[in-house]
Amino acid sequence: MTNQPTSPGLWALAWRRLRGDKVAMVSLAVVAAFLAMLVLSSTGLIVADWEQEVGVNYAPPHFAGAAGGLAQKSPAAPEAAVPDNPFDPLAADIKAIRAQSGSAALDMYGVTDPLAAEMAELRAVTQGAAGAQTARRETLPFGADKWGHDIIKKTIKGAETSIVVGLVAATLAVALGTMFGAVSGYYGGVVDDFFNWFYSIFTSIPSILMILTVAAVLQQKGVATIVLILGLTGWTGPYRLIRAEYMKHKAREYVMAADAIGASTWRKMFSHIFPNVSHVALVQLSILVVGFIKAEVILSFLGFGVPVGVVSWGSMLNEAQNELILGKWWQLTAAAAAMALLVTAFSLFTDALRDALDPKLK
Repeated sequence: MTNQPTSPGLWALAWRRLRGDKVAMVSLAVVAAFLAMLVLSSTGLIVADWEQEVGVNYAPPHFAGAAGGLAQKSPAAPEAAVPDNPFDPLAADIKAIRAQSGSAALDMYGVTDPLAAEMAELRAVTQGAAGAQTARRETLPFGADKWGHDIIKKTIKGAETSIVVGLVAATLAVALGTMFGAVSGYYGGVVDDFFNWFYSIFTSIPSILMILTVAAVLQQKGVATIVLILGLTGWTGPYRLIRAEYMKHKAREYVMAADAIGASTWRKMFSHIFPNVSHVALVQLSILVVGFIKAEVILSFLGFGVPVGVVSWGSMLNEAQNELILGKWWQLTAAAAAMALLVTAFSLFTDALRDALDPKLK
């Protein structure tokens, strides 16, 4: 008895097509590198010391030289002696007091300074801090921010927040949109009317105002809050497209065949129809990841984003707008370049995956 060859499944065929697409594989490698960096950063295996002040304020990149940073202050020159005032009626008396006491604890008027010891201690602490400041590096591989944090480490740590916000919020929005669209498109009737009414309420308000409204109601900063804000306001796009696809596919022959063999409604919706419309959800996921990373930048700029002490690409760009006026461009360049690389790679991979999953393509 000969073994019959098994037919490859949907994902096996998709992977076979993806392996033949060089752009898709390079994009997948870039996305995988970002995700691996996310895992390593969140577990503290890398950039755990990103808050250490290793460089001078605004230390420039190595290739820009040390001229871009703030110049170190030269030691203060000794104060010149105050000349005698010939019109001072107490000049002779002050000279006599100085000659008699000769104490270093007297000020210029011959009065004993009660804070002399404390001021000497403060000067010693200040000199120690100045010595630590001079120990910082004047240049870093890609510069430092105003606190002396390494920009490369800060960008990697910021990627952890921005990627989590983009991916998790987009997944939540697509999941809600797919669920609502599947139920609305498959059942129709009163159920469809209810979801259309709910959809119309959300789309009648501009998206940025809806985001700010939800942010003002929650009144709490944090990554989880941003994910909820974006996920609960971004489901309308996937809902509209998934609903149309379910209305089209519920009358197809393969759905009727599944109904004839006694498949349940949920099995027909998510085991038979959804694989044929999954490319729509993937495209929406890619679009929303890009949009939500931008939305995180807007929320952080307006004060509804990440709290103080949490770094993200949005908070870096918020800081960089003031630095750019001073000619310190490296933080803006690092955050924008990292964001552009991830967004481009994710979009290219998602487009290739959509083509590989499309049943109409051979």
